Amino acid sequence: MIPNNEHVQCLIIGSGPAGYTAAIYAARADLKPVLYTGIIEGGQLTQTTEVENYPGYPEGIQGPAMMQNFKKQAERLGADIRFGYVTSVDFSSLPHKITIDDSQVITADAVIISTGASAKWLGLESEQKYNGFGVSACAVCDGYFFKGQDVAIVGAGDTAAEEATYLAKLCRKVYMLVRRNEFRASKAMINRVLNTPNIELLYDTETVEILGDGLNVTRVKVINNKTNVEKELAVTGFFVAIGHHPNTDIFRGWIDMDAVGYIKTRPGTTRTNVAGVFCCGDAQDHIYRQAVTAAGSGCMAAIDAERYLAAKHHAVTIDSITVN
Repeated sequence: MIPNNEHVQCLIIGSGPAGYTAAIYAARADLKPVLYTGIIEGGQLTQTTEVENYPGYPEGIQGPAMMQNFKKQAERLGADIRFGYVTSVDFSSLPHKITIDDSQVITADAVIISTGASAKWLGLESEQKYNGFGVSACAVCDGYFFKGQDVAIVGAGDTAAEEATYLAKLCRKVYMLVRRNEFRASKAMINRVLNTPNIELLYDTETVEILGDGLNVTRVKVINNKTNVEKELAVTGFFVAIGHHPNTDIFRGWIDMDAVGYIKTRPGTTRTNVAGVFCCGDAQDHIYRQAVTAAGSGCMAAIDAERYLAAKHHAVTIDSITVN
């Protein structure tokens, strides 16, 4: 049996803008937070290049450097940042029990979940080769870099349709690659795409390979899955919009989630259905998925956790006075 060998007031699961911001606020509230980073220390932003839409960086900043700044600030304020991966949780009683790397159990009075979400990819080797160098899973994040250029986007749902129309405002031409002969998007979103003149729809089309000059994307090879005819599209950007998967599997059975796996929080708060467990960032946000909104919800989670612990301490103090 794995021993319980450490107890903390506030445990933060996951790094990135949400986790690190929660750590900053929790440290300032003297909660002595312990944060486990997860496998990807710093989250999705460590896999991006230039970040231009986060306030406070007028010249932009590289994603990995930005996350290092977040981490250093949290550590300077007293947060205990550790590299490790949460492998299971037990929220059946207080304090909560969290197993780290299958080898250590930590008990915590409050838990903040900030495990984020991972973009779904096509699974092409070239897709990962040019990730951050022309390939992106976020049009809102990276579309600006392709202003006046030709790009392609793959997907057929509401997210793909919305991102295609967003790109169409910036780019000269947007090729929209739809694997079937129809959309999965809502009628309203389909009409928006069909009424955007610089979006060219390619139905029954799948991506074969993303091509480049070794540094950046220059074109994409596609195939019509009905005729088996291949062709190359001259594009400098390739956007993947086939969905995201929240990194919340280890919380199934404990925390209320939607059908996809995004954690449900009470409106206007970061509280979950389990007392003392809070969630912030992309693990609960399937709409915005931006660094700045993740950081904002991390702030909320730390404040919610501090208020929960303060109320709990006050209740214990009142009970003690009454007994005495």
